[in-house]
Amino acid sequence: MNLAVLGSGGREHAICYKLKQSSKIKKLFCIPGNAGTQKIAKNIKADISNFDKLYQVIKKNKIELVIVGPEQPLVDGIVDFLNKKKVRVFGPD
Repeated sequence: MNLAVLGSGGREHAICYKLKQSSKIKKLFCIPGNAGTQKIAKNIKADISNFDKLYQVIKKNKIELVIVGPEQPLVDGIVDFLNKKKVRVFGPD
């Protein structure tokens, strides 16, 4: 499975660290990520507040599941947006 974690903080690093240990993860991305996540995932520089461009990044990299780390994209409706685009996403809506 190709999976992406949204965010650039310590929380996202911890999530990526644990996900990397799973044999079910084929490719792990962190958008935009940080220096720590770069060691365990492929960081993709993208503005996670620009949902349309983020969706293009998700499709281009064939990401099958998105995990949202920071609160602001959740408040701004990222889960609803991705659900409407038929992208599986983990986070409250």
